Amino acid sequence: MFFSFPAILHMVIMTTEFLIGTTVNGFLTIVNGYDLAKSGKLLILQILLICTGLSRLGLQMMLMTQSFFSVFFPFAYEENIYGSNMMFIWMFFSSIGLWFATCLSVFYCLKISGITKSWFLWLKFRISKFIFWLLLGSLLASLGTAAVSIEVGFPLIEDGYVLENTNRNISDINLRRNNDLLLVNLALLLPLAVFVKCTSMLLISLYKHTCRMQGRSQKMSNASTEAHINALKTVMTFFCFFVSYFAAFMANMTFRIPYRSHQFFVVKEVMAAYPAGHSVIIIWSNSKFKDLFRRMICLKKKE
Repeated sequence: MFFSFPAILHMVIMTTEFLIGTTVNGFLTIVNGYDLAKSGKLLILQILLICTGLSRLGLQMMLMTQSFFSVFFPFAYEENIYGSNMMFIWMFFSSIGLWFATCLSVFYCLKISGITKSWFLWLKFRISKFIFWLLLGSLLASLGTAAVSIEVGFPLIEDGYVLENTNRNISDINLRRNNDLLLVNLALLLPLAVFVKCTSMLLISLYKHTCRMQGRSQKMSNASTEAHINALKTVMTFFCFFVSYFAAFMANMTFRIPYRSHQFFVVKEVMAAYPAGHSVIIIWSNSKFKDLFRRMICLKKKE
C-alpha cells in the first residue's frame, strides 16, 4: 500500500499529540484521583480535573482512531468511523470535553475573582453544589447533543456522502441535513460564551486587585497577583485552544473537506492539539503538578 508524504507526516504529528495527551491527561486523572481517595472528602478541583482528564482521554483516543483508519484503512473509514455508535461516542466526547473545561474556568472565576456583587458572592459561597449541578448539566447536555446529532446527521452518512463528496455535487437534501447538523453543534457556543464571561471577570478582578494592592506590602501584592496571573494564563490558553478546536470541529462537520487531503489532515491535527495542549498548561501552571510531573519523567530528583 502506498502512503503519501502528507499521510505519513499526519500520523507522526497525531501520534506525538496522542502520546503527549494521554500522558498529561492520565497524569491529571491519576494524581487527582489519588488525592481524592487519600483525603476522603469531595474536593471540587480534583473532581473537575478528573472529569476533564477522562473526557480528553476519550477524545484523544477517538481522534487517533479516526486518523489510523483514514491513513491505513481508507476504504473502511466510512463504515467503521461514521457508523451510528462511533458517531455518538465521537460527538459525546467532543461536547463533554468542552463543557467540563468550561466548568473548570467557572471554578477558577468563582474561587479567585475578588468581585463583591451579591449574586457572585451567592454563587461563591455555594460553589460545591453549583459546580456539581453544572457537571451534571454538562453530562446531560453532551448526551443530548450526541443523540440529536446522530438523529439529524446519520441519514447523510448513509447516503455515502463522506467519501464521495469530492466527486459529486451536493444534493439539496444532503445540504439541508448538513446544515441541521451544524446548527445542532452550534449549541457548543454556549460553553464558549460562559468561558468568555468568566475570563472577562478574571481580567477585571486582576485589574482592580493591582490598583488596590499598590502601596501595600510588596510580598502580599506579588503573592496575590501571581495567583491571578496563573489562573489567567490557564483560561487564556484554553480560550486559544477552544477557539481553534471549535473552528476545526465545525469545518470537519461540514463534510466538505476532500477526504485524505492536506486540509483534512490539518483539521484533525488542530483538533488533537486541544486536549493535549490545555492539559499541559494546567500542569505547568500548578507548582505541585509541575514538580510531580518532572519527577515522573525523571527531569528532577526529589529533594
